[in-house]
Amino acid sequence: MITPLIISLALAAAPAKTFPYPTKSTTLKNGLTVVRVPFDSPGLLAFYTVVRVGSRNEVEPGHTGFAHFFEHMMFRGTRRFPGGARGDVLGKLGFNGNAFTTDDVTVYLSNGPSSGLETLIDLEADRFLHLDYAEPAFQTEAQAVAGEYQKNASNPSLKIEEVTLGTAFTQHPYKHTTIGLYEDILEMPKRFEYSKTFFSRWYTPDNTVLVFAGDFDDAKLMALVEKHYGPWTGKAAKIAVPIEPPQTAPREAKLSWSSPTLPRLGMAWHSPAASPKTMDAAVQSVLSAYLVGPTSPLHRSLVLEQQLVERFSGFYDHHRDPCFFGIDARLKAEAHREVTGKAILAAISELSSGKVDSKRLDDIKSNLRYSVVMDLETPSQVAEALAWHIGVFGTTDAIDSLYANIGKVSAKDLSAFARKHLVDGNRTTMNFTVEVTP
Repeated sequence: MITPLIISLALAAAPAKTFPYPTKSTTLKNGLTVVRVPFDSPGLLAFYTVVRVGSRNEVEPGHTGFAHFFEHMMFRGTRRFPGGARGDVLGKLGFNGNAFTTDDVTVYLSNGPSSGLETLIDLEADRFLHLDYAEPAFQTEAQAVAGEYQKNASNPSLKIEEVTLGTAFTQHPYKHTTIGLYEDILEMPKRFEYSKTFFSRWYTPDNTVLVFAGDFDDAKLMALVEKHYGPWTGKAAKIAVPIEPPQTAPREAKLSWSSPTLPRLGMAWHSPAASPKTMDAAVQSVLSAYLVGPTSPLHRSLVLEQQLVERFSGFYDHHRDPCFFGIDARLKAEAHREVTGKAILAAISELSSGKVDSKRLDDIKSNLRYSVVMDLETPSQVAEALAWHIGVFGTTDAIDSLYANIGKVSAKDLSAFARKHLVDGNRTTMNFTVEVTP
């Protein structure tokens, strides 16, 4: 367990390095990358598998949602461990497991005792090399995904995201949500053969990274990985992801809701991809906190003083391709929409003019850096942070390079970004209204 004092000393001693643990990385002959973090957690480890596939890879019309769908199918079993046999074996050893899918990556995770490492690696490799499912099982899981969509659609957040993305994007697969379009999900049971194609395209060793964190013997671990993953073959597909054309005029998305909730105002601007070679991801990370974070004038005025807004959120996430930077305001009443919108645009205009609070900027950069390190206290936290950053940025030192850039973000960087990207012609506005019938 790391302590704030140890963190402070480490950061002071090595200001360019944020990730506080030694890391080893090896790439096997088949292209599989294996990242290991020896971590002081006696008897415990975390094993995360990153597949660099998400909804951005769903380029065929009518075939959205398959990246998320395979998150489900990967638990369906193999010939050696059919159905739920894999889960039963790992559960008896004390492991818990799960998975998640984003626009850019799919991640599978297991946490448990180091004593079960050999069995864990054996079973994980088996499902990646020998996933086996029949058409009835495929159809059953497709129907389960439809049920998941219906459940999520009862919350306005999914529909807001769906309508906003569909308005802001015209070509790139980011125009649909990770779970996929409902009409495509309903067609999934008919796409058994396509599912095999999708799996063979992306579930390949050169498109996968294994991340281990915790208590293990490195030589033994690598021997087990070589034994079980070494025979894995295949190369990731080379496909052309459609490029989103520049937006040249403001767009508006509208959505009304018939159940009691709060109205919302969202604004989103197309923005550059997250790359270790540019400052764009760092600038956007800082910008979100600067514009609407708890120390921002917008938060102080509209949330605390005037109480027109329940809360502000910045909705920026790192993406492999150009996506967007956005602001969401949960309004306390519909009557506050116009004044809130004007206040947001005024704050952006001030930023674009070069008016930046340098002290607050420095505090935000420091807070971002310390926050990520304070969330690296368990093997699972360490493995997940590495897995997600590696999956998006494509480099094993992604955390260090990102936070080194965050430390370099200047007032001029924020203003220049606002002048270039946060402009009217590049903006999509989401007006979410509530119309409850008495």
